[in-house]
Amino acid sequence: MTVTTRFAPSPTGRLHVGNIRTALHNYLLAAKHGGRFLLRIDDTDAERSREEHVAAIVADLNWLGLAPHALYRQSERFALYEREFERLKADGRVYPCYETAHELELRRKVLLGRGLPPVYERKDPNAPAPEGVAPHWRFKLDHGSPIAFTDLIRGPSQFDPGLISDPVVRRADGSWLYLLPSVIDDVDMGITHVLRGEDHVTNSAVQLQMFAALGAEPPAFAHEALLVATEGKLSKRLDSSGIEELRSAGIEPMALNSLLARLGTSQPVEPRATLAELADGFDLATFGRAPAHFDPNEVEQLNRKLLHHLPFAAVADRVPPAIGAAEWDLLAGNVDHLAELADWLPVLDGDIPPPDLPAEDRSFLAAAATAAETIDWSGEPWADLSQTLKQSTDRKGKALFRPLRLALTGRESGPEMAPLIKRIGRDRALARLRAAAD
Repeated sequence: MTVTTRFAPSPTGRLHVGNIRTALHNYLLAAKHGGRFLLRIDDTDAERSREEHVAAIVADLNWLGLAPHALYRQSERFALYEREFERLKADGRVYPCYETAHELELRRKVLLGRGLPPVYERKDPNAPAPEGVAPHWRFKLDHGSPIAFTDLIRGPSQFDPGLISDPVVRRADGSWLYLLPSVIDDVDMGITHVLRGEDHVTNSAVQLQMFAALGAEPPAFAHEALLVATEGKLSKRLDSSGIEELRSAGIEPMALNSLLARLGTSQPVEPRATLAELADGFDLATFGRAPAHFDPNEVEQLNRKLLHHLPFAAVADRVPPAIGAAEWDLLAGNVDHLAELADWLPVLDGDIPPPDLPAEDRSFLAAAATAAETIDWSGEPWADLSQTLKQSTDRKGKALFRPLRLALTGRESGPEMAPLIKRIGRDRALARLRAAAD
């Protein structure tokens, strides 16, 4: 069996982290077993579906590295749905209904008022159809025995179909609702595993009977705990934590993948450089039942750790031209986002404003400029300069190093000064020490 999973978003908006987590987990499950990951655009709702959202979904998945093996659109598969619908109709598994939404809501309130479950009450199939009214269609659940299956995350699960309303599968205008086309697609595409949020558990119970009605073997189901939002600087609502916002904040795709792959599991969240590494450790047995909390600050922390360990080849096409392998090795440990590299270019090769220092520090820097002229810059200029100044000024620790760093870089912190001062070079370093001393 080739493990085949799918991600099936509706193109009614941009992807947010909850969607991305679902897509990523399906990708990793397939990749772990050398299988296939499919993208199915659920665009049966013509009024709300937008082409720009389809393009954005594809672009976002590609940015994350989650390129599907194939892409399908439900709007191009209506003939298949019609054929299978007619087969179910002939078998008596779908039937027409004529109640209005208002009538159904009233009946629901009556049942609740009587302390009864608000389950749809089937009408006499032999009753005459009202004239001039187009029906909507429901799938007829089999009430004979409980619906039981083993969830790959939740374990043994059982539902009483008598407590579930026969679901509407087709509207009066002929348009399709989610449940039945999804099952028909899963059969046709050979989906072996459906991994999605636990809010779909009841849907899965209903769909299991649809698979049986179509004479098809159902996929394995896994329902993971939902992702909930934690307040953070990238967004205040989970739904607004989208790819667009994360990308504009300078987040690396593998930082986001590394977090979402492990959220809600017993495995530690650690930065990983490749999806293959994440897939290798992906295990549904480690998923818990408690809601998983998404904190944008965790993404930032992982982004920082990831950048600090990435080789230059992994970022070479995304950094300023002036940043080569040597510059990357020098600066990588001091940036949280790639965009910050540009801020270091003046330190390396340009001009920086002299710091505003007290008189005693300016006198010290004048001595530093004099000492810097005499040391051997082909060796270890930072060690030689600091040692010379220790002996000649009696300064040490912060009193020695802080004014030197401020004069040479304009910053309170940054890369180690030994390699940095060699990169800045003798002439530029002398000019900066003199300017700071004035």
